[in-house]
Amino acid sequence: MTQFIEKLKDKFPNLEIKREEPMSKHTTFRIGGPAELFVSPKAVEVVGILTLAKEYGITVTVIGNGSNLLVGDGGIRGLVLEVGAGMCDIEVRGNTLIAGAGALLSQAANAAASAGLGGMEFAAGIPGSVGGAVTMNAGAYGGEIKDILQKVKVLTEDCEEKILSVEELNLGYRHSCIPENNYVVLEAQFLLTEKPEKEIRAAMADLRQRRMEKQPLEYPSAGSTFKRPEGYFAGKLIMDAGLSGYRVGGAQVSEKHCGFVINRGGATAADVLQLMEDVQKKVFEKFGVKLEPEVKLAGDR
Repeated sequence: MTQFIEKLKDKFPNLEIKREEPMSKHTTFRIGGPAELFVSPKAVEVVGILTLAKEYGITVTVIGNGSNLLVGDGGIRGLVLEVGAGMCDIEVRGNTLIAGAGALLSQAANAAASAGLGGMEFAAGIPGSVGGAVTMNAGAYGGEIKDILQKVKVLTEDCEEKILSVEELNLGYRHSCIPENNYVVLEAQFLLTEKPEKEIRAAMADLRQRRMEKQPLEYPSAGSTFKRPEGYFAGKLIMDAGLSGYRVGGAQVSEKHCGFVINRGGATAADVLQLMEDVQKKVFEKFGVKLEPEVKLAGDR
């Protein structure tokens, strides 16, 4: 590891390398043990960093905004590479918006609105990054990334750039081929439609109000904790199972929206995982429905 760090410093003198970085700083849950090494590179540095890591046998965990992520209390060994502020360029060309994977969805949606381009209104309140949104085909209020996505630029495991069409991404409900192929998203291109900015802003404001009324935005969380089971709503199943407000340590099923597990203060990953297991067991016992986590787990428990 020491040799790897020295090589990184030599090749990327301006790259900030953090050791034992608390992952609670990099997830919306505000939970997580330390990353052995942590970097948030510029786009031009990513290939070199991943190539070096492969050469030295260093395990790499790629994260975005950490809005759908639960990091274990034991932290993450190896290198955590954050696709973030160094990869957040946004460009509008006609009806097309091109965004770096580190750009926040809210930034991309606002850029589209300013350009008089509609279609991204549903994404304005999703707290994730463009790369994360593409990876999980994020969606809300009847809209999904696949509805507006044209193509994506990724890095393969061999550190080669590749352009994938929407069809090649195999997008489905909270699914794409990106994780199974260990691709790293670099950039996404969206095709939008001309629309008066006033109408776009009004739609975004309406969705923002609905979120504030229905979701526990005042507490740290990772958004919807479980995927929507076919024919059901996870939040309603959890509520009907009598689990509204159910608590394990600092983790709690939100009383405002039972589909959210929130950090009431001082929650550990162990608290969240135990709570999730309890919820899954109770819902299955009562309704025979298996709840599948939407939140991704990384690191050691």
